[in-house]
Amino acid sequence: MQVAQERSTFPNSSEEPLRAIISTMAASAHTEQQELDRTGNIPGDALAIPPETASRLLALEDRLRQLDTLMVAYSGGVDSAFLAATAHRVLGSRMLAVLADSPSLARRDLEQARDFARAQQFTLHVVATEELDRPEYQRNDANRCFHCKDELFRTMEALGPKLGFARIAYGMNADDTHDFRPGQRAAEEHAVLAPLRDAGLTKLEIRALAKAAGYSLWDRPAAPCLSSRVEYGRTVTREVLEQVERAEESLRQLGFREFRVRHHGDLARVEIARAELSRALAIDMLDAISAALKNAGFQYVTLDCTGFRSGSLNAILPADVLARRGA
Repeated sequence: MQVAQERSTFPNSSEEPLRAIISTMAASAHTEQQELDRTGNIPGDALAIPPETASRLLALEDRLRQLDTLMVAYSGGVDSAFLAATAHRVLGSRMLAVLADSPSLARRDLEQARDFARAQQFTLHVVATEELDRPEYQRNDANRCFHCKDELFRTMEALGPKLGFARIAYGMNADDTHDFRPGQRAAEEHAVLAPLRDAGLTKLEIRALAKAAGYSLWDRPAAPCLSSRVEYGRTVTREVLEQVERAEESLRQLGFREFRVRHHGDLARVEIARAELSRALAIDMLDAISAALKNAGFQYVTLDCTGFRSGSLNAILPADVLARRGA
């Protein structure tokens, strides 16, 4: 292994503490490909981290170190998982990951979130949230995400004093400030911290750091809640969410990795990443997709020729609504 002979791109002033951070991350990742070698060298991927990313990681650590106790709103996605793992490394038992379990969380995502928490050996507290019982959430307008996050943060605020945790943080990153995310307003109203954003870490940087640490989820596709698949104005119900979950699991069984099944009533609009779209267009595969989604309860199945794009349902929202971003 030649890693020890490679030249680090870390800035000299922060190279040693950053080596310690990455080494600790990699040592706790429990993966064969990224683990430390016998000489204690850091993974090769860590050597490619740009100096500005290294500085932001150190800023994140410093920010977390200033906190006495912290609950992290944890979904199992890359951002919140990286935040939880980093906070655990800095704060130890003074960090608690809180996972909201509701019908909008796919069972597969729940199990993956639990698996990562076990691998990183941080405490995970699963709470049942009841956003589906709120009429303002069920009606599924442009503010649905606000009501979901409001329910989550209210639940965590009630939990904190009982378990001895004072502050709450979530996995918002620096890129999220440019997207339409009403949940950010709920975070502001509940004074929830956004350490990744405050450190200036972007999505790509978080993925790079997670890869360097050896976290197997570093390249996991984004997996927002199941309600995000339902067209605006269509009532979100448990039955609708279960139908979406069955449909997406059937596509996963067919071998697709990045996709969405958009729920338009009797019609399922399937978005598949363009890198995988040619495979989906084979006649036999089209037949398999159609059969699988009809088996999930849809009468009609259509394949979106544009392919997968995150937040595609937001395209119908008025410009003034989208201009509010997280406000």
